[in-house]
Amino acid sequence: MWFGLTGRNASGKTTVVEWLRQRGYKTTSCSDSIREWLRNEGKEITRENLIQGGRTLREQGGPAILAEMLRDSNKEVANLVIDSIRTPAEVDALRERSDFVLIEVRASREVRWKRLQERGRDGDPTTFEEFVQQEDSELVAKDESGQALKATAAMADIVINNEGASQELEVALEALLRPA
Repeated sequence: MWFGLTGRNASGKTTVVEWLRQRGYKTTSCSDSIREWLRNEGKEITRENLIQGGRTLREQGGPAILAEMLRDSNKEVANLVIDSIRTPAEVDALRERSDFVLIEVRASREVRWKRLQERGRDGDPTTFEEFVQQEDSELVAKDESGQALKATAAMADIVINNEGASQELEVALEALLRPA
């Protein structure tokens, strides 16, 4: 089974990835393709450079290029979780696999802001206004090379609401892996 994750900043995607990794899933991210490109270009890996690098790669290789690269390089992997799916074209490319499921991890803006402040990652916004501005810029793509979190989330097969404690998230994830 291949799972793809989408969701807004600090919604809990990394927690889901880690949970699946602990259960034997190989983990990767559309951002991994961008990181590799940035390294080859001699550029620092920052949030801004990741966003611009993704735009550049999509402009050069089409809107699905990041997902296509991951899909093609992981053909033989049975259990994979892919983080940072941010465009409908990436979803379409991954849906070429019959075992692909897109999960949106969702949490309110207030909960995500609190989590973001607690985690203190380099490159995270330092003010609520900056957080909102950054988020708004990622919601709707201005062109095919931009991020489109709203349209991508609308394609989700499963929505996990991650407003509460980590135990609640684990219950939802265990249900995800339970045989039908």
